[in-house]
Parts: sequence; C-alpha cells; structure tokens
Amino acid sequence: MTEYDYDLVIIGSGPSGRTAAIQAGKLKRKVLVIDRQDRLGGVSVHTGTVPSKTLRETVLNLSGWRERSFYGRSYRVKDQIAAEDLKARLHMTLDHEVDVLEHQFNRNHVEWLPGLAKFVGSNEVEVATEAGDTTRVTGKNFLIATGTRTYRPDYVPFNGKTVVDGDEFLEMAEIPRSLIVVGAGVIGVEYATMFSTLDVRVTLVEPRDTFLDFIDSTLIQDFTHQIRENGVDLRLGSAIDKIEDTGNHVEVSLDNGRHVRGEMLLFAAGRMGNTEGLNLKAVGLETDHRGRIGVTRKTYQTDVSHIYATGDVIGHPSLASTSLQQGRVAACHALGVPTVPESPWYPYGIYSVPEMSTCGMSEEELQERGVPYEVGVARFRETSRGHIMGLEHGMLKMLISLKTRRVLGVQIVGEGATELIHIAQAVLNLQGTVDYFVQNTFNYPTLAEAYKIAGLDAFNRMPIPDEFKVRSEPEPEKKPAAKPAKGKK
Repeated sequence: MTEYDYDLVIIGSGPSGRTAAIQAGKLKRKVLVIDRQDRLGGVSVHTGTVPSKTLRETVLNLSGWRERSFYGRSYRVKDQIAAEDLKARLHMTLDHEVDVLEHQFNRNHVEWLPGLAKFVGSNEVEVATEAGDTTRVTGKNFLIATGTRTYRPDYVPFNGKTVVDGDEFLEMAEIPRSLIVVGAGVIGVEYATMFSTLDVRVTLVEPRDTFLDFIDSTLIQDFTHQIRENGVDLRLGSAIDKIEDTGNHVEVSLDNGRHVRGEMLLFAAGRMGNTEGLNLKAVGLETDHRGRIGVTRKTYQTDVSHIYATGDVIGHPSLASTSLQQGRVAACHALGVPTVPESPWYPYGIYSVPEMSTCGMSEEELQERGVPYEVGVARFRETSRGHIMGLEHGMLKMLISLKTRRVLGVQIVGEGATELIHIAQAVLNLQGTVDYFVQNTFNYPTLAEAYKIAGLDAFNRMPIPDEFKVRSEPEPEKKPAAKPAKGKK
C-alpha cells in the first residue's frame, strides 16, 4: 500500500477549506491546509465576507442611520467620519477571526503551511514559500478551496487609489465625496448602498437592464425604490464605452451618450476562480472560462475521484454559508465517513442597505413551473416592533401552494432580513404549511410577527381545510312531556 504524508490536503483556508480541515481533524485524520497568505482565513476573512459586513455595521452605527426616522436625516453619531474610523473596527474584527481560526486548527491538530501550491502529480503538490523555498507534499485526497479573485479587464485603468477593485476598496485613504460603482451584482450593490448612507453621492452602473435576477421581482422593485430614495443613482442598461482617470476625477462614458463623474470608481463586475497557478493539467482537470471547476454536487468530487473542490471556485451559489457546508460534506466523503446530506433549501443573504434575504422559490419560478399559488404580504410598519424601531420600509412576502398549502418561498427586504429568513428556512425544509404561521404565537412585539401577518394575509384568501372547520352539533329534538295516566294526578 502507498503511504502518503496526509490523509487530506486542503488548498485554501476560506469557509469551505477551514470546515473541511476541522472536520478531518475531529475524525483524527492527518490533514494539512496550504494557503498563499501568511494568515488563515482566505478571501472571506481578509477582503470579502467578513470585512464588507463589518464595514456595513460600522457605517450604520457611526452614521446613525437606524435612528434617522426619529431624529431627522441630518442625525449622526459622529459628525466627521473618516476612512480610519471605518478601518479601526475592521482590523479588530479580522484579528479576532484569525485568532479564533488558529485556535480551532491547533485544538483539532490541523497543520497549515503558507505558500503557493501546484500539482506535480496525481497525489503530490509542490509548495513555494515567500522565502523562495519549495517543498513537496503527498496526500491520499485533495480539496481545492482556493476561492475567487476580482475580475480586472484591460479597459479599466486600475491604479489602486481612484480606480479600484473590491479588494483594494477596503484600503481607501479617505472617503470620497462621490463614488461610481460598476456592476450591480451582490458586491456592487452592497458597497453602493453602504456608502450612500454616509451621504456619498453614489452612481451604480449596470450594463444589463435588470440586476440581481435570482431575487423575486417584487422584492427588487421595493428595494430599487428604497435605494433611490436613499440617494443611489441607478443606471441600468448602460454599457461602458470608456473609463478615464483625469487626475481630478474619474469619468465614465456610457454607450447611451451620457457621462458619469466621480472622485472614485469601484469596479465590481464579476470574479474569477483562483485556479491559474494550480497546474490542474498535471492531474487531468480543466476549468471553464471563469476559472471554475466542475464537480458532482452531492459529493463535491471532480472528474478525478480523489480530488474535491468546494466554495466559490465551483461557482453557484458562491455563498460563504453554503461553502461552510460543502467543505464538511466533501471531507466526510473523502475520508469515507457517512454524514447527513445538505438541506435542499438554503437562504440567500444580501447585506445591502436595506438588507435582502430569500429562501425557496420566487414568484417567477412558480409561474414558469405552472404551480398554482397564493401570496401573503406583510409590511414592517404594520408591526408594533416596526413602529418602535422607526421602520418606514421593509416587507415580507410569502408564497403558498394552493394544492398542498405548503410554504414554497419567502422573500424579505428590510432591517434584520438576513436573520428573519431562518424561520422560513426551517419551515421550508420541514415541509411546513401556511397553517403553521396562523396557529402559532410569536413574541410580541417582534419583526417576526410579519410571518403571522403574511400567513394570515394568504390564509384568509384560501379555502379552509375541513379539519379546521368548526362543526356545531345539532340540538337534540325535544320530546313532548309525558301525559299523566288517567285517574292519576
């Protein structure tokens, strides 16, 4: 039998890489994590998920955004907010994340090696360190969890200061007075809406006529109204002819003849799989035009059975939450350990201002499939908790099957959407019906009451099941009073 250095070698320490490593460690297998950075965490911790969400929370707190409905649009917790104010909390959060991750690796006996890995054989990789040294490592199984990098086309004059990508944006020296964001995907929408809360004049440019097409159109309509009200200039169907940095400002020429000017431009249109340096040809693997690797979705095996891939490098859905699950499932399968399958329904969370989150099917999907359905809607302003928080906007939309009464999808836009959606996720995965929301009591006052309001909204337009109908028992017939016998009193 061939002896290998490790049972599992993982390339990348992002969400899927770290959960795979910890799972393998808990199974008492020998595992190695290789990462190109000198600190664990990958893109998710250092330039992606955690930094952007920390930045959002910092912006909302310092700007006093959540209190403006009570105290006016001019209200701020801090009058002059600088870039360093945004970075201070960011660095504290990142340091804590790395510390927790290093502790988890040590506790579970996970080894890690900083450096660039490339395949040199079916079961062997070569790792080049920053010091210029190289070392070779063999493994029985491999997991590619290298994530993605920003897409940087040649026509964009990146300079790291006024024309930046999503990674460079976090290193800004000062907050611009005006910002152009190119690309209305998740990253572009999140950053555009965050900075509009700082009263930065934001123009969001998207070449397509629509954006975030995987979200229910009703939700997008409500969201679009809110961000325009908040000051975002949304330019849809505007392809870019030219981007020019004049020194005083950045100017974008659109194909419809219009021009957009701003102090800074953030290019956030797409990402590429981090697979270029892996030398995948050495093991007979290929990628698509975006550098992504194809896998079998239940096991996350590639075409080479002992090599797995998880996270953003395999494409859709490209969520940190799903990556965490994928890494655990892949590690168990690679090490021959049975595990429970992933749940069919998972939530999408978009940490924009306002938040959006969905789980299940959208109204457009139901129409495409010809599924008869009913809709229930609740507005946050209809809840007492909404009044207490000063919420003027926000809605929850629930889609119900008319045949089975099952909940088919829930979409939420507004404060706390990414937290509230987990109630819908539980009901969907347990095949629950609208009756659950009608029958059950929710804490009062809470935003979760919106589920009951939306449930009742749909319930009141649907036929009531026979088992719920109150049947009145027929009154017994009154018998005539017995006549006394003759001769008796």
